Amino acid sequence: MSVKQAEEIKESKKSQSNDHHIVLYNDDVNTFDFVIDSLMEICNHEREQAEQCSIIVHNNGRCSVKDGSVKTLRPMCKALVERGLTAEVE
Repeated sequence: MSVKQAEEIKESKKSQSNDHHIVLYNDDVNTFDFVIDSLMEICNHEREQAEQCSIIVHNNGRCSVKDGSVKTLRPMCKALVERGLTAEVE
């Protein structure tokens, strides 16, 4: 096995691991209710969890709102962004 093949396998395993997060960022546009509803609908949060995340985002400027594999998180992150929220997979 070449070094390149080994690196590709390592990257593939890393992208399938649950070591990634959707990070949601604060903005001055979206309301708490909109963010809460979005987290409940897209990330399958319970209301209390969504409320807590929205408060953390507001106070800290960002919050990790969902953990998982890149494959699972990318569509969720895209859906959040399409709603006008600022988010990325890290």
